[in-house]
Amino acid sequence: MNYWHIFICSILLFTVSPAKGKTAELQEQDGPEIKHNIELYSRLIKAGEFENAYEPWLYVFTHSPLATPDVCTDGTKILHALIAAEQDSAEHQKLFEQLTAIYDRQAELLDSLNVISKKPVTLQEIRGRKAHEYVVFAGDQMDTDTVYQMLQDAVPVTDEASECYMLQDLINISLKKLQADNTHKKQFVLDFLTISGRLAQIKDKTQDEKGRQFLKIVENDVNSCFINSGMAGCENMQKAFKPEIEANRHNLVYLKQIISIMERLKCTDDEAYFAASEAAYSIEPTAETALGCAYMFYKQDSIGKSQHFFDQAIELEKDTLTKAKNSYEAAVMLYSKKHFSKAREYAQKALSFDPKCGKAYMLIAQMYASSPNWSDEATLNKCTYYAAIDKLQQAKAADPRLTDEVQRLIVTYATKVPKEEDLFFLGLKKGNAVTIGGWIKEKTTIK
Repeated sequence: MNYWHIFICSILLFTVSPAKGKTAELQEQDGPEIKHNIELYSRLIKAGEFENAYEPWLYVFTHSPLATPDVCTDGTKILHALIAAEQDSAEHQKLFEQLTAIYDRQAELLDSLNVISKKPVTLQEIRGRKAHEYVVFAGDQMDTDTVYQMLQDAVPVTDEASECYMLQDLINISLKKLQADNTHKKQFVLDFLTISGRLAQIKDKTQDEKGRQFLKIVENDVNSCFINSGMAGCENMQKAFKPEIEANRHNLVYLKQIISIMERLKCTDDEAYFAASEAAYSIEPTAETALGCAYMFYKQDSIGKSQHFFDQAIELEKDTLTKAKNSYEAAVMLYSKKHFSKAREYAQKALSFDPKCGKAYMLIAQMYASSPNWSDEATLNKCTYYAAIDKLQQAKAADPRLTDEVQRLIVTYATKVPKEEDLFFLGLKKGNAVTIGGWIKEKTTIK
């Protein structure tokens, strides 16, 4: 069957204008024939007889496309099957052109189709679906730039898990552009950020298991595409964005995008991250931008300023677990600079937000072990390790996942506690309480 000849003749013979009033009403003279063909091709589609369904579908599509809201989607089903079965490349191309023509006609009739449809669509969605057909079927005939623009238009309105193939399409087409044009680097990263953000939003509202499984597949594909692009490293991020930040230092949306992607890639030690955070904080102080400034001043060895911005990050953050994380990061920073007393304050603050933050207990234990000397008596100094072991036991209880790591530290610190005979000379023995002095000021028990 020469589908191309039938299709072209039908389009030439009939012109369709959007119906007025109740668009689902058939023209009186064509009503019975249209109804018969709708029932016929619908039955044939269900039976998998797509070749036989083609002509009755085409009759409806050309005579009265507003007779049923499904005429375009039914047509794509038929043509997908015909294209998949076609071996001849020339015929394959003709069928593909018919397929894309359905989307063009759907766009022309969109307002009228949406009146009779249970699920209205937007022009952007139609363009995204048409772009997907190019990705799947066009092969070497695909105009990458055109398809890329169609997908960029569609992605912001993609709202259902079932439509997320458009997000896969966009990252893959963007990668194709990157491979052909080195100047596409920054846009490729921004595309990845946009796509990841949309996936997260859609995932939040998707409840059914089938949809969530499909989203996981899409997410894995998008992440793999980004990792394999060669753009995932912090050095590439630095090169791509550092020169642009000064020019965009008043563009808060742009700056937030840079901050977000560099945080996700754990590139928080890079100048681009610091510069974007500082510029964004000056426009709109947020927990995220304050955190970036805190890291920046830490790297510059301005500990007082770093601590100030950590405080801002903790205060501005609304999520309790993130407050705990920010507090813990401040404690790590101060510990690295040997500000043990202040570091403990922040570790304790982390625990106040999240009692299961075993890492905070571990950090306090390491602080104690790092500064055991508080007395002129060496044996008493060694008792500091009992206090450190106490904290490690608390870490293990708070977060059992840390058990192996905690146990290794306990074994290490246990080798440093005082010997029994040394304690005897001080009138101490197992079970006695000892108050550790210095900045620690904490009571422990000889074990």
